[in-house]
Amino acid sequence: MTADPDAGAPVLLRGGSVVGPDGLHRADVLVEGGRIAAVGSGPSTPDDVRTVDCGGRAVLAGAVDAHSHAGSRVFDEDVQLALLRQGVTTIVTGQDGVGPAPGDGTWADRYFAAIDGPHPRYRGGGIAGLLATYDGSTPVNVATLVPAGTVRHEVLGDEDRPASAEETDAVRALVRRGLAEGALGLATGLDYVPGLYADTAELAALCAEVAAVDGIYVSHVRGGYEANLGEGLDEVAAIVRSSGVRAHVSHLHAPVDTALGLLDDLAADGIPLTFDSYPYSRGCTILSMLLLPAALARPGTDDLARAVADDAGRHRVRAAVLERVTARPDLGPGWADQVTLSHVPSPAHHDLQGRTLTDAAAARRTEPVELAIDLLVASALQVTAIMRVPHPRSPADLAPLVRHPGHTAGSDGIHVGTHPHPRTAGTVARYLGDFVRAGLLSWSEAQRHLSTTAVEHLRLGDRGVVRAGAVADLAVVDPERVAARSTYDDPTATAVGTDDVLVAGIAVLADGRLTGATPGTGIRRAGRSAPRGNGSA
Repeated sequence: MTADPDAGAPVLLRGGSVVGPDGLHRADVLVEGGRIAAVGSGPSTPDDVRTVDCGGRAVLAGAVDAHSHAGSRVFDEDVQLALLRQGVTTIVTGQDGVGPAPGDGTWADRYFAAIDGPHPRYRGGGIAGLLATYDGSTPVNVATLVPAGTVRHEVLGDEDRPASAEETDAVRALVRRGLAEGALGLATGLDYVPGLYADTAELAALCAEVAAVDGIYVSHVRGGYEANLGEGLDEVAAIVRSSGVRAHVSHLHAPVDTALGLLDDLAADGIPLTFDSYPYSRGCTILSMLLLPAALARPGTDDLARAVADDAGRHRVRAAVLERVTARPDLGPGWADQVTLSHVPSPAHHDLQGRTLTDAAAARRTEPVELAIDLLVASALQVTAIMRVPHPRSPADLAPLVRHPGHTAGSDGIHVGTHPHPRTAGTVARYLGDFVRAGLLSWSEAQRHLSTTAVEHLRLGDRGVVRAGAVADLAVVDPERVAARSTYDDPTATAVGTDDVLVAGIAVLADGRLTGATPGTGIRRAGRSAPRGNGSA
């Protein structure tokens, strides 16, 4: 695909609307030099201006996917389309405590292969080296957090024990370096190995480094969410009190009244939290984390294969799996009906992708627990699964949580495999279609929740609003047509209604097609610019 040679010319987005306090109002938007030059009626324009007819459409700040797993896949055109057709112009990676940097990326590529996929360009160089892989090479911006699991692994490996004082200092040094190189903050995944081995005191020590530079602590909290959300948020609160860090909760899901009560209680206690969520009831994660004891879920080992090598061992593992799933209130006795295989890399089992474990086991004439063990062994643990919940939540049910001032949009999108969760291609479009058009969110609320709040709290620079001087990351949206098309049966269908997108003032999506332009950058925290200075801050 060849980029438009006039891609850097001034652009006039003419005849559309922008968001105001009372909804959408008519305004033209002039873009020059990567930034918004003017917003209003008939701004004076340069002779070489390119005009985009936006009649009947709204010009919005580009959406921020505050929890993305596309950092290694963003070089793929299908992934780019999945993001841009929703109006996403910036993604935030390094989530759940796992990411390529620091180190050479080997451990993260192996452990999160079924979530992030291997990074095709990063081979070392820390956070600075990782961010550099995105400068001028993608149509969207990519920011990252320091992944706490990765830095712990660099020092302690997968050891199940508290870090010593010396080891904590070594991990702190890696966090400090990552922050200095432009990371937004620190991310933990406290249900994943080795993040779950870090205690609260260790995490607070790391967060002291984050607080020192006004970064943010982003956490997949401990305990599995839903009925256990209070336990996870209590630990976040303890870390905030100890370190003074600002905190953000990843993919918050729980009964809405419970979640709102916990958030409001913490805010009243002086601990306001931001959080991200996706407007779907079902979740998606690696099957090993869901089913296996942590000791058998260590990446890059054959621990599970050795454990089931004889009948007695297989019986013990089977019992451990059944104990775990029946103890989870979101799964329970019918657990295998609620787990759909999303990505199974073993060639012998590709045909099972998209089936529930119950259905897949019937096709193989075995029991679900036996099949699950076989799949994990055959695929070196690299299997992802979608979990259906007993009590789905509709947009109307979720609306009070989505309207919370701390809410941001985060897809938790996994762009790996043939049958991903539909949130990957639909989160932002579903907010605009199912929430705004239904009157559950206003347009001004939508722009704030999909862009502005994340920009402000994550320190993503001068973007997230449509005003003169801001970076021109913009999406042109048809309010009557915007919708997610991805479903659980057809999860990769791209959204509709967003056909034109600019990043740093350059068209990256025009008439619904990629232009080939790659003005995206690795966003550095707190105004740290990319080497080529294209308005990343």
